[in-house]
Amino acid sequence: MSAANEGLFGRLPLPERQWVGDALRDETTGGVLLLAAATIALIWANSPWADTYFALASVVVGPAALHLDLPLSVWAADGLLAIFFFVAGVELRHEFQVGSLSNPRKAAVPIAAALGGMLVPALLYSIINTVMAGGQPGGWGIPMATDIAFALAVLAVVGRSLPVALRAFLLSLAVVDDLGAIAVIAIFYSHGFDPAALAASVALLALYGILQWRRVKGWPIYLAIAVAAWVFMHASGVHATVAGVAAGLLTRVTTDPGESESPGERAEHVIRPISAGVAVPLFAFFAAGVSVVGTDIAATLSGPIALGVIVGLVVGKPIGVVGTAWLMARFTRASLAESIRWRDVVAIGMLAGIGFTVSLLIAELAFYDDAANLSGAKLSILLASVLSAALATGVLVTRNRYYAQLAAVEEADEDNDGIPDVYQRKQPPSEPAS
Repeated sequence: MSAANEGLFGRLPLPERQWVGDALRDETTGGVLLLAAATIALIWANSPWADTYFALASVVVGPAALHLDLPLSVWAADGLLAIFFFVAGVELRHEFQVGSLSNPRKAAVPIAAALGGMLVPALLYSIINTVMAGGQPGGWGIPMATDIAFALAVLAVVGRSLPVALRAFLLSLAVVDDLGAIAVIAIFYSHGFDPAALAASVALLALYGILQWRRVKGWPIYLAIAVAAWVFMHASGVHATVAGVAAGLLTRVTTDPGESESPGERAEHVIRPISAGVAVPLFAFFAAGVSVVGTDIAATLSGPIALGVIVGLVVGKPIGVVGTAWLMARFTRASLAESIRWRDVVAIGMLAGIGFTVSLLIAELAFYDDAANLSGAKLSILLASVLSAALATGVLVTRNRYYAQLAAVEEADEDNDGIPDVYQRKQPPSEPAS
């Protein structure tokens, strides 16, 4: 067995490599659209026509009888992001059941790294906002998240040849992050709890899971149940996106005899492009429009909220991710695959500091009743994400030549059968010197 296939972040099995490639391809496209949408929102919100932007975000649509007469900005956060979290739920179930996290020994490092990457930023934010005057400790959840779409958009520009195993590590981090973020939102950032509505939503989700278990077919049935569960979850006071991730986790990802793909795979193929290409960019458009006209930017960015978010994402994320991964390797006596160096893992840790989409969502939930703090939190999220992207870029560009040489070995297909030759040789060629 080649050294590339041994140790942490070694070569993925071929089916998992193909699944990861498909997943990341859509997310990369979505990341470009997300950045474009956020840029348009920032420019519009600080232009002479800013009033029209904020008026558009405040337009109310939806049936009042169901208490769903909501502003467009709320529909983007509660409705469109439920689609995003559904895909995250399917991804998480796939990873744990048949993917790279299905092997407990191999799953330990990315899961621990993801947890470290959530806890350290939250701790740093809490410390800063506890010791500084005017601090707002309630925003501790903001720097916990990783935006996979934004991170992959950065890789599309400066890290196209990054090894697939490291991309899979980043995806695993983001997926576990998403689950952690939705748990934090459900427990700490929900408002006006209604137990009867929550019970109805849970019952509908249980029905969804039972139908999946019984192999009942018919996507309109599942769509109707998921939408109804979302409506009741929204009415319960628990953030409605929880219904999305729960439905995703309940969707079957294994194939039965005679099936070419599982219900989860079919749903992903249909819904992932909608999530990446429509839902997330539209949320970014409505969430990223921060007006800085008349704002003392220096004072805002030196305040406890901004410092907590920036230090949490830019410093806390890489320390949490890389430090925990290193400790896991140290105490389990695991070693990196021969083709990977710790500075490559550092680049992934820096990319994990891009906390755009879910960080913006948590900021809106944490400071929904304080416009000034919300604007400061959003501005710091944008700045921290850009800083994290820039730092990761600085590390990646020094390794791109090596990554390109490694990719040439890993992706070579001399017989043109669609399967990389390294998966068909008993003695694969050694990796280039790193």
